[in-house]
Amino acid sequence: MNRIYVVSDGTGRTAERALSAALAQFPGAPVAILVRPNVRTVKRAREVVLEAAGAGGFVVHTIVTDAVREAIIKAGRQNNVETIDLMGPLIARLTETLAASPSEKPGVFAQLNRSYFRRLETMEFAFRHDDGQRIEDLRKAELVLLGVSRTFKTPLSIYLAFKGWFVANVPIVMGQEPPALLAKLPPSRVFCLDTNARQLAELRRARQDYLGAAAGPYADAEYVRIELMQARKFFGQHPGWAVVNVTNKPIEEIATEITAIRGKAGKPGPHDLY
Repeated sequence: MNRIYVVSDGTGRTAERALSAALAQFPGAPVAILVRPNVRTVKRAREVVLEAAGAGGFVVHTIVTDAVREAIIKAGRQNNVETIDLMGPLIARLTETLAASPSEKPGVFAQLNRSYFRRLETMEFAFRHDDGQRIEDLRKAELVLLGVSRTFKTPLSIYLAFKGWFVANVPIVMGQEPPALLAKLPPSRVFCLDTNARQLAELRRARQDYLGAAAGPYADAEYVRIELMQARKFFGQHPGWAVVNVTNKPIEEIATEITAIRGKAGKPGPHDLY
């Protein structure tokens, strides 16, 4: 059986996928693929080539660091091991075409991949936990936004989800008891959105006019004032919760304030996408 050693300074998935695509043209060929990830030193590169030499195999690699890539090529010549460089020629051509030097940072593609898939997860979570949906899952949220209608809960959730946070939002509705589970959450995760009553009433009236909705207490200034007052009373019962005033603030500014309070300097900490 032919042994092919996939050597990478990252996870090895890129080389393995490229190799598998090529092997699809040779159905039934007896091949064993052995992945050797995180090969980031000259010493380790030589060790893998010697391993391939002992097994009578050859090496396919996607090493981005010049010194390590050269070590593989040199060790391959010295030990009569075939080495196939999937990354070097492409990087060399891009260097020439783009008139720029490569960063030579191993694992960058895998990191971007992780960021991409996490963003998909957080966006899906935000949509599934919008406006009080799936209350039983609130413990899974890293940020929980509370507020009366039209305090930007949904756009904030989507924006923060895009930044890598698992976010849920829960409406505070006059005459309805908020979910009891809220009191059991870590206080640092809960953020109460407050705003100016007059401006909120104007915002609601504009929305009613746009949708052609029937007039009602929803946009009435006095109703809005009482609604906010009751929401603030509820917020005040939980002194560990942060209250963020969203009046006249863009979504980006509110999100930055929330993440700063959360203690992440405006970024999702270990989930930082940038």
